[in-house]
Amino acid sequence: MPRRRNATAAVLSTVLLVVLDQAIANVALPSMSASLGAAPADTVWVVTAYQLALVMGILPAAAIGERFGLRRTYAAGLAIFTAGSAACALAPTLGWLVAARFVQGIGAAPLMALGIALLRFSWPQGGMGRVIGWMAMVVALGSALGPMAGAAILSAAGWQWLFAVNLPVGIAVLLFRGCLPAPPVAARRIDPGSIALNALAFGTLVLGADHALREPGIGLPLLAASAAGFAALVRRERRREAPLVPLDLLANPSFRLSVTASVCCFGAQMTGYIALPFLLQHGLGLSVLATGLCMTPWPLMVAVCGPLSGRLADRGVPGGALCAAGGTCLAAGLALAALLPETHGPLPLVPALLLAGAGFGLFQVPNNRNMLISVPKARSGAAGGMQGTARLAGQTAGGLAMGLLFAAAPLPAAPKLGLGLGACLALLGGAASLLRGALPAEPPEVLAGGE
Repeated sequence: MPRRRNATAAVLSTVLLVVLDQAIANVALPSMSASLGAAPADTVWVVTAYQLALVMGILPAAAIGERFGLRRTYAAGLAIFTAGSAACALAPTLGWLVAARFVQGIGAAPLMALGIALLRFSWPQGGMGRVIGWMAMVVALGSALGPMAGAAILSAAGWQWLFAVNLPVGIAVLLFRGCLPAPPVAARRIDPGSIALNALAFGTLVLGADHALREPGIGLPLLAASAAGFAALVRRERRREAPLVPLDLLANPSFRLSVTASVCCFGAQMTGYIALPFLLQHGLGLSVLATGLCMTPWPLMVAVCGPLSGRLADRGVPGGALCAAGGTCLAAGLALAALLPETHGPLPLVPALLLAGAGFGLFQVPNNRNMLISVPKARSGAAGGMQGTARLAGQTAGGLAMGLLFAAAPLPAAPKLGLGLGACLALLGGAASLLRGALPAEPPEVLAGGE
């Protein structure tokens, strides 16, 4: 148990680092622009470069972890992330900073893909819901507190310290990496051609989605290149026993439905996260600080309900039913926020956001638990990589949908339409979970007592 707890603390610490790094960078963009003498529009690449490297690296990181060892790959990712943080803190120019952020994203990919797989080899199946609930709590709290932590650091020191604070935690976890499990490696081949196609497909997807509305002449060809890249990647990988894109896992109906539900509910989350600030600031006239405070109940309820739903799943409550209930609550909260009259002020929105956060917490943990335990342990790395990919795919789709709504509808109407769209996506996620039914039969090694 002490080693199990140490492994959990190490993984949760690095997950918190990655989440905070994503959340606080946005706050510092104006300071970076002034300090480095860069145009505000150019500083957006500080965020884009990190996201680009992360989405391109998750599936290859999962495959490399299965081939060369989960612990070794995780530690290598943490070392790269820590070195990238040091390079960010020392950056003298915007170009240096963007390059360092790309390195950070490459290092973050194994941390996001393999953390949950390492915990599966640390805990028995009966404790996985609890552990995934803790991870959901850490992610939610990091997302909620990140902007405030970033603002606090910026009020006392320069933006460089936003990255320098990563160094002691990263070094400490590296020193104690021996507490992480080291499961046997898989006899699989890493194909550089597939990794290149994966990078092309996901990279052009992110860039195309970013440019599709502002510069369709650039964005649409990029999206077409992304579709061609995905088609070529699937064709190249479909006959392999352990493909880079886990087509073998997606053949499992339970896993496939969980991935579908995850994409839908993360899309709903992103539409809500983008629409609500516009509703609060433009519709209700709130300040930026008041908007942040009004949105805080959502991640706080995720932090409360995530561990609760994990414990319920561990105690035998059907995961499909928990996910369906969570998707329904998320949909109800988003729909309520869309339908409330603006003349009543922001207070009536608080119960809607509490309901949405509770629903997302109830959904996320048992859904991730099912994605993990419905596949053999030897493919835990690929399952973790697919979890991260589904999350990023849903968030990208939600962001693109909101951009289309803002372009097509008047500003007063677009946020409420976005919240309605999010409610529909959440209902689709809940319906996919109901199709999954009760928790699936465990993989063969679980039935044989291998867990």
